[in-house]
Formats: sequence, C-alpha cells, structure tokens
Amino acid sequence: MTSIRLLSAAALLALATSASATSFVVTTDAVVNAVAATSDATSDVTSSFDDDKIVLAARDDAASFVASAGDIRGAQLEAAFKHIRSAQPQLAASDLQLAQAILAL
Repeated sequence: MTSIRLLSAAALLALATSASATSFVVTTDAVVNAVAATSDATSDVTSSFDDDKIVLAARDDAASFVASAGDIRGAQLEAAFKHIRSAQPQLAASDLQLAQAILAL
C-alpha cells in the first residue's frame, strides 16, 4: 500500500513538473514574440523617420504617453501617429509601440 502511494505521488509530481515547464515555454514564446513585434516596429519607424521634423517634435509627447501608459496624448504625438501611418500604411504597430519607437530616435 505504501509503494502505491509513493508511486502515485511520484507520478503526480512528474505531471505537475511537465505542466509547469510547458506553461513556461508558452509564456516565454509569447513574451519573445511580443518583444520581436515591438522591435520590428521600432526598427521600421526609426530607420524611416529619424530626421523627420513632425516625428522628432513629438518626442516629449511620446515620453508622456509611454509614462502614463497611454493616458496622456499630446497634439504633436497624434500628428506624428497620423504622419507615420500615412507614410507607412503597412505598418501594424500599436500607439504604444510607435511612441516607444519615437523615443528611440
């Protein structure tokens, strides 16, 4: 009877460890993909707009936007978002990603 309990406990421990490892891998993949998407958006924006006056003028607004988690949206930042999206309509980046890219200039 004791050996059955011990074997059952070992099997449950093995299953729990496997589930945790799988969860970790899925979480890690999600984080890596999110970082890659942000990096791609940042690269696209920074390489195209690093000397653009409209985008550069929005740096302070972008800092406020990022620091406030999107609650503060300045007029210059809105103009930069519109300018970037009209110049690169294929760019699929969120406002936060664009603001971070503007800060990276």
